[in-house]
Amino acid sequence: MTTLTALQTETRTYPAPAGLAATSNVRPEDWARAEAEPVAFWEEAARRLQWDAPWHTAHTWAPPVPVEGGGPDELTVPEARWFLGGRLNVAVNCVDRHVAAGRGDKVALHVEGERGDRRSITYAQLQREVAQAAHALTELGVGPGDRVVVYLPVIAETVVVTLAIARIGAVHSLVFGGFSAEAVRFRVEDTQAKVLVTSDGQFRRGKAVEVKSAADEAVAGLDHVEHVLVVRRTGQDVAWTTGRDVWWHDVVDRQPDVHEPESFDAEHPLFVIYTSGTTGKPKGLVHTSGGYLTHAAWSHWAVFDVKDDDVHWCTADLAWVTAHTYEIYGPLANGLTQVIYEGTPDTPHRGRHLEVIERYGVTTYYTAPTLIRTFMTWFGDELPGGHDLSSIRLLGTVGEAINPEAWVWFRRTFGRDEAPVVDTWWQSETGAAMIAPVPGLTTLKPGSATRPLPGIAVKVVGEDGVEVQPGQGGFLVVERPWPGMARTVWRDPQRYLEAYWRRFAGHGPHGGYFLAGDGASYDEDRDIWLLGRIDDVINVAGHRLSTIEVESALVAHPAVGEAGVAGVSDPVTGQSIAAFVVPSTPPGPVEDVEAWLAATHRLRDDLRAHVAREIGPVARPRHVLVVPEVPKTRSGKIMRRLLAQLVEGTTLGDTTSLQNPWAVDQIGTLVAAGLPRPTTSGVPAPHPSPVPSPTGAP
Repeated sequence: MTTLTALQTETRTYPAPAGLAATSNVRPEDWARAEAEPVAFWEEAARRLQWDAPWHTAHTWAPPVPVEGGGPDELTVPEARWFLGGRLNVAVNCVDRHVAAGRGDKVALHVEGERGDRRSITYAQLQREVAQAAHALTELGVGPGDRVVVYLPVIAETVVVTLAIARIGAVHSLVFGGFSAEAVRFRVEDTQAKVLVTSDGQFRRGKAVEVKSAADEAVAGLDHVEHVLVVRRTGQDVAWTTGRDVWWHDVVDRQPDVHEPESFDAEHPLFVIYTSGTTGKPKGLVHTSGGYLTHAAWSHWAVFDVKDDDVHWCTADLAWVTAHTYEIYGPLANGLTQVIYEGTPDTPHRGRHLEVIERYGVTTYYTAPTLIRTFMTWFGDELPGGHDLSSIRLLGTVGEAINPEAWVWFRRTFGRDEAPVVDTWWQSETGAAMIAPVPGLTTLKPGSATRPLPGIAVKVVGEDGVEVQPGQGGFLVVERPWPGMARTVWRDPQRYLEAYWRRFAGHGPHGGYFLAGDGASYDEDRDIWLLGRIDDVINVAGHRLSTIEVESALVAHPAVGEAGVAGVSDPVTGQSIAAFVVPSTPPGPVEDVEAWLAATHRLRDDLRAHVAREIGPVARPRHVLVVPEVPKTRSGKIMRRLLAQLVEGTTLGDTTSLQNPWAVDQIGTLVAAGLPRPTTSGVPAPHPSPVPSPTGAP
């Protein structure tokens, strides 16, 4: 890893607008203050919440150390605790306290259904509905510490039941409503959930999609599941198991709308969220109540420079950690109005997000680079007319590192070339944002998340744990504990140690670095540039190259809207680069294989030369294929492992977490039809031997 090459250069800078600097929630001195006394800094952040009992100890930390009397490689599992002795209720902090402060009439949620059905819910209404759901869960036998899996689309009931679970001290685990029964079953079984909350169906891409049968399959034979609570969303006829299945409207709607909350310890588990499973079995990360809510609420207030009249829209599915932190807990803890939208951004037309922004006067719009790149392919240089986006004052991105060209396009089109773009780096494991610009203070650089937030200490190190120099790539690590960190892996603390702590145990003044799993580099200003997952690094003849950098170079070409890059086996160089590019203008229907292969022939040499010019000959892709889509997880991460497997013709790994599984079939067909290979003469080599398509078709 010490030889990871950082090739990307970006010279464009965007100073913070003067008006924002004057009213910034974060002050310039906050970094030094937080670095001098980080625990005291987080105590101050925690006091923004309502505590029913104060903490007696702000923080304790037991780093991974050799086991006394154990083998040479045996380490203890690290343990971080925050705000010990403190007691609070998370739902009260997100709802009740705002009503008590006289803000009950303020809109908490503008709920937009894909069909155009709309509902605005005030904080007072949300308080009543959460109370009813809390009573219903108690009636169904759910108590503190019990697990409830939520398998719902982005609808009001999803937010309501999540807050209700938190209110009664149970533990929630949200699952994307489009996941398969297999993926849901894994989470239900792993958490030993007592209740599954689902719906009869959901509206997606203009259709009513039945869901209940997948929920039934997920819980079949699991004796620990006592009830399946079903929201009627589409009105479809569904199978029913008497005694186990209950309708939401039958059990929730008849409950009292006042609920007396109980306080829970700061370290009481709040939720289990599963990693997307891009490699291996998903890990159930456990987040606790006091530390997580402190980090979520403070970072939302800081990164989005929250103002009382903001209308916040985080476009993530509610099952993704981004939505937990910046669509449920952070915004509601800060008393904001926000938008949630059920459907896809192209239903019934590609301007749906523009329409929603205009309708509700969205001021802060937080989305994923993958959607921004999709918008680029849909809209080109200008957004379609007829939509007023002047309400937007701040843009944000989350997921993978954003390509510089996509960043600039986003600012110019959605942000009128004036709204700051806050590129945030964090993970399910971190709970909330760790590296991000502060919009009123930070000079922005397209493609860089810039620097750690106050209270957060990160660095980029080599394999020896020593900090790298600017321009060198290395491992991104966190130097000391922080409140929002996942405390463990559910039912597998040893995996927590192995995945995140073993590699750099004993390093630094705090006894070990947390390994984020991402590569990164510093530029000359010591701003941080993410280089993608360590597992995604491509080793070409000893040069360890970042997939993100090669993809960014490809996206900078006007013919390319999106790109996915993977390393594939090569007998000469060890690995070579395979680039899968989504064109700005499709060459024809998805089914027209010849049209897509012809587009590959037209663009291949130009794109290879373009990458060589942008970041160096060593990064020139050996294989280029023009494709309709690249496969992605629901959180927007490109599944590069699958791309490599498709080229190499090896067995495909897990695809259950994909948001667009059909992309794998499409690419498999194009690879089998003939992935053009460059030769030293520049003449395409013969087509490779066809590989089986993922569906088994020839």
